Amino acid sequence: MLKEALLYEKLEGNKVHCYLCNHHCKISDGRFGICNVRENRGGVLYTHAYGELIAQNIDPIEKKPLYHFLPGSRSFSIAAIGCNFQCSFCQNWQISQVKEARAQGLRSEEVKPEDVVKQAKLSDSNSISYTYTEPTIFFEYAFEIGKLAKKEGLYNVFVTNGYMTEEMIHMIHPYLDAANIDLKSFSNNYYRKVCKGKLAPVLKSIELMKRLNIWIEVTTLVVPGQNDSDEELRKIATFLAGIDKSVPWHISPFYPQYKMEDFESTPLRILNRAYEIGREAGLRYVYLGNLGEGNNTYCYKCNELLIARVGFSIQKYRIREGKCPNCESPIDGVLK
Repeated sequence: MLKEALLYEKLEGNKVHCYLCNHHCKISDGRFGICNVRENRGGVLYTHAYGELIAQNIDPIEKKPLYHFLPGSRSFSIAAIGCNFQCSFCQNWQISQVKEARAQGLRSEEVKPEDVVKQAKLSDSNSISYTYTEPTIFFEYAFEIGKLAKKEGLYNVFVTNGYMTEEMIHMIHPYLDAANIDLKSFSNNYYRKVCKGKLAPVLKSIELMKRLNIWIEVTTLVVPGQNDSDEELRKIATFLAGIDKSVPWHISPFYPQYKMEDFESTPLRILNRAYEIGREAGLRYVYLGNLGEGNNTYCYKCNELLIARVGFSIQKYRIREGKCPNCESPIDGVLK
């Protein structure tokens, strides 16, 4: 469904300047931006991602991953085709990269914003997650759904690479409750080489969302030989602790795929070392993702087990009125 885009300005010669994300594409008439879903037609910028779903599922909120935002709840999860990054290790490359999706003959399903909200409520979900691909590129769609969801008492969640502009964050802020943001590295060279982006805008997004009281959790995919040095991991942990020691840090293992099939999987010892570095930096909550272990929540004061998880399922939930049942320290997050 073609729709005029938000967050752009018209330039001379039928060009447009898109400032939805930090690529700040200046797009000539008849051309697309880097995301391949925003097209300049006669000096007007249109999005091809509005109302077009490539995926819709009911997920546990822990799968996002969000461990401190309504733990144990369901989240109706949706995606449109496209991304403003081109990560060589992308696990959802079949739908995040427009050219790859077209090559496979994938087709989107047209779904109106009000129907997404209706399905979310029928699924007994507490939230709608904009995930799997990059929600920035289907912003207009997410924005309309988000406004309707709020009216129906649903929360909104972004799972994002954090490359959106400050203008976009301020625009979505009244409707966005939580976000898991990928901090893929603390090296600008890594971002340019592996993701085709830059580091600084991601750091600014994390800082701004935190200032706006959007609940944030951060995920780092640790790739052997690329971003796994103690120095780099310590920079990430120190940065997060400097924002707020309550920001949960999810450390995920890399598995060979897409354009990095010849790389080895992340050894457990490196993940454990990253966990130690996070705790040494003072982070209250550090988790190991996709391993079946290292995903329990403990009290940062007395180390009491608060939430026991097996995979994405909660087996034991011991937080009472937002506090540790042992020492009564307040536990951070948006809790049940």
